[in-house]
Amino acid sequence: MDINQFQRAEKNQQYFAGMRPVFNRKALFSDTTEDYVTPSEPSAYGEVTVRFRSAKNNIDKVFFVHKDEKHLMFKTESDAYFDYYSHTVQLENEKLSYYFEIHAGKLSCFYDRRGVTKDINSYYFFQVIPGFKTPDWAKGAVFYQIYVDRFYNGDPSNDVLTNEYQYIGDKTVRVEDWDKYPAVMGVREFYGGDLQGVLDKMDYLQELGVDVIYFNPLFVSPSNHKYDIQDYDYIDPHFGKIVHDEGELLENGQTENRLATRYIDRVSNKENLEASNRLFAEVVKEAHRRGMKVILDGVFNHCGSFNKWLDRERIYENVPGYEKGAYIDKDSPYHDYFQFHDENKFPYNGSYDGWWGHDTLPKLNYENSRQLLDYVLYIGRKWVSPPYNADGWRLDVAADLGHSPEFNHSFWREFRRAVKTANPDAIILAEHYGSPMDWLQGQEWDTVMNYDAFMEPVTWFLTGMQKHSDDYREDMRGNADSFWGAMRHHSAAFTMPSLLVAMNELSNHDHSRFLTRTNRKVGRTNTLGPNAANEGVNKAVLREAVVIQMTWPGAPTIYYGDEAGVCGFTDPDNRRTYPWGHEDQELIAFHREIIRIHKTNREFLTGSLKFVEGDYNLIGYGRFTREGQSLILVNNNDYEVTKEWSIWYLGIPKECVLIRLMMTTAEGYSTEAKEYPVISGKVKVVLPPTSAVILRHENHIERSFPQFH
Repeated sequence: MDINQFQRAEKNQQYFAGMRPVFNRKALFSDTTEDYVTPSEPSAYGEVTVRFRSAKNNIDKVFFVHKDEKHLMFKTESDAYFDYYSHTVQLENEKLSYYFEIHAGKLSCFYDRRGVTKDINSYYFFQVIPGFKTPDWAKGAVFYQIYVDRFYNGDPSNDVLTNEYQYIGDKTVRVEDWDKYPAVMGVREFYGGDLQGVLDKMDYLQELGVDVIYFNPLFVSPSNHKYDIQDYDYIDPHFGKIVHDEGELLENGQTENRLATRYIDRVSNKENLEASNRLFAEVVKEAHRRGMKVILDGVFNHCGSFNKWLDRERIYENVPGYEKGAYIDKDSPYHDYFQFHDENKFPYNGSYDGWWGHDTLPKLNYENSRQLLDYVLYIGRKWVSPPYNADGWRLDVAADLGHSPEFNHSFWREFRRAVKTANPDAIILAEHYGSPMDWLQGQEWDTVMNYDAFMEPVTWFLTGMQKHSDDYREDMRGNADSFWGAMRHHSAAFTMPSLLVAMNELSNHDHSRFLTRTNRKVGRTNTLGPNAANEGVNKAVLREAVVIQMTWPGAPTIYYGDEAGVCGFTDPDNRRTYPWGHEDQELIAFHREIIRIHKTNREFLTGSLKFVEGDYNLIGYGRFTREGQSLILVNNNDYEVTKEWSIWYLGIPKECVLIRLMMTTAEGYSTEAKEYPVISGKVKVVLPPTSAVILRHENHIERSFPQFH
């Protein structure tokens, strides 16, 4: 051995001698759940205690690092396997951003939202926003989205009639066959679903385990989707009650809605409007009686060309009690609600600004009208207050509102103050694509529809499909690294109060049904036809997805009919009717069971999340609190996998028994309890093809606390 080799060997010996025998990186843990941040939603100027976990007697010291200041943390608690370090912070009225620095012998590392890391990146720092609270009832709540026209027809007397009015180039159609697939241009087709239908099916929703009903828009509107609001003050009588029904349908050759007197009477007559509002109040009251909440859809970026403020269709022009619309008269009190590109075209001025150029969707011009802004804030308060008492808002295309980012943020700050003053326990969640971080700083939205940190990673991993079924990528299907990378990165845009109430969907009214994505067919109903959406689907993959959905941090949200086996390409095909009378009863029963498991094990509502292991088409993760721990394993392969999983760092004892809560397979599912022994901190599990399993342990904690004399 030459001198250089000797020196290298000596250096290596010194390095290894300075290391702990086992520096257990996997045992290092912290997050911002209630086990590691107390209180979990601290008030401004209060105190908060932050905790960090390591393997017992395994590290020398850990620092809490905030604004480049290091604070030594003290060991305040130990149990059989872990030490817990604490640091208490006196808060100001500003966001607390921090990470940890760990030392063990000559080794050191950092810990942030990525886990153990060698580099520092402020995007992944832990974040606590003093004073930011989200409703406790929404944390882990099971949402159920209802597209009302397609759910259930409880009152045929309020159905939109064939030839009732003209909409986007043709007349309305009353669909007589409930099971007919939506037409490619199906926006003017109406199946008759209504609020009475929801009341009639309340038993079904309650038995399913629904906590929250989220309605697509309910306000007066000419389309079946109702994202083109006609009157924010009233529930559409076609969803509510029609007690006064006079006038004529449009005749052949008639295309002007000023002649649609039957429609005009239905949607402008205050008897119908007030009766419909009363019915909505009944729906909310009945939902509340059953322990359910109700969320409304707020479309405040734009309205519809039918809107009474604009009145492009001249529906309100000659109706007593209504002011002239801004399209009709330059002196309309609503003129400044819209931006007109040519002020010289009155009367009947069609030069107003439309959202993305759509003249059926006039963009609301808040910057030019404080009156408009104040009125929409009033609408935000009105529907979450008595006598309606809705429990919050879902906000359509919320980041598009206004003409600048500065105004957008200003508006949502005002909207939050208005809604939370009227109903402090109301939720405000937004539709948003891309990072929502700027809106989730405690002053605007509570949370978002969770595309980036849930729907997309789950869809890519299990199906390889883009969420509209517009693309298939073999490199994404089964890619566990991509799945975890996306989840870690996009979840970092949320603080814990936002993440625990995030709307975790597999499907909705804007994307293909998840069950259809399992067939990996690229296309839409206008290219492949609706039957292709039903062909080659794999319910076993859907069951895997629902297991992930019901065990992931956030509020699992079921799109009506997904639980009954409904398929469909992206809209309008995803808006098929609920299949009453020929539902997939086994799939419904599976949903009932997995919802029950979700609701009865607290770790799924507010617990920590930790990655266990991943491989091609294989993922494992844990959800845990100090009291209960669950291991979730998903095998998306078409073959059996037998694997030993190291799980003790989820807080599961190294020698114990896990109980199986749920196993899904290609054939179905089982809730039969089965024991899985944990030996030396590992559990061996046989995973059938296309399967998922939930294994659980409940702790009887023995803790020790340092004695100070």
